[in-house]
Order: sequence, then C-alpha cells, then structure tokens
Amino acid sequence: MHVDFYERVWMWGAGATIALFLGATAFAAYSQGRLPPSHIETIDPQAVWTDQRFADRGVVANSDGSYTVTMIALMFAFQPNEIRIPAGSPVTFRMSSSDVVHGFQIVGTNGNTMVIPGYVSQFTMSFDDPGEYLIVCNEYCGLGHHSMYGKLIVERGAQ
Repeated sequence: MHVDFYERVWMWGAGATIALFLGATAFAAYSQGRLPPSHIETIDPQAVWTDQRFADRGVVANSDGSYTVTMIALMFAFQPNEIRIPAGSPVTFRMSSSDVVHGFQIVGTNGNTMVIPGYVSQFTMSFDDPGEYLIVCNEYCGLGHHSMYGKLIVERGAQ
C-alpha cells in the first residue's frame, strides 16, 4: 500500500502531538503529584456526625467579622437546611458527606462545589445583595435527588 508523503507527515505529526499530550499528562499526574484544587482535609465518612469539626452545624460568627457555615450533606437533605447570614460579610462554607457524592450549588451565584465522602469541602464568598438563595444538589445522589435543596437567607445588616 502506498501512502503519500504529505499524508505520512500529517499522520506522524498527529501521533507526535497525541504522544506529547499524554506524556505531559502522565508527567503532571505521577511525578508532580497533582491533586484536586483544595486544602485536602480528610474525614472518616462514617464518623461525620460525631466528628468534633461537624458537631456544631450551622452559622458561627468569627471574631474578624466573617462567618463560618458548617454543614453535612446526606440523602436527600442538607443539615442545616436553612442558613441565615448578614449581607456583605465573608462566609466560609465547610461541608462533608456521610453517604454518597453530593453537589452544593447556590443558584444565581458562583458558589458551587462537590461534597465527597471522606473529604471536607470548603470555599469562601460574600453576598452583597440581601434575599433568598436556593441551594441545590447538582450531583445525582439517588432517587430522592430532586428533593434535595436548602435555603440561604442573606439579611441586611448584622444578625
């Protein structure tokens, strides 16, 4: 079978490009130890309910004017289900799952993370506009997934 010179050049070029991409991916994954972007805090998923870090679920005001919200995602609810925070303050959400992978999305904002058993998910954001925000699970977690939602109420001024 005869393959034209230019076809061979394109085939070898495409093969070399694929090999380069696979090599770069393997190098980053194995030799550099790339991990998901997070602080990588782990937790025993069977002990989430008794772990000291999740013993006091809800909103806690910090001395610097920020707030910390500690939550647990479970089939098919968020615990706590309703959160109240003041507008304009930085809020750190800390959560874990006791059963399966869940999603945590604050609809209408860029607040979005996966809640994975065995890991503590954390992100910080501020809400300048008072109002009610819907919190939904955006990762399919079972037959009751559609009923897994919560509410974030951003209030004017301090609590």
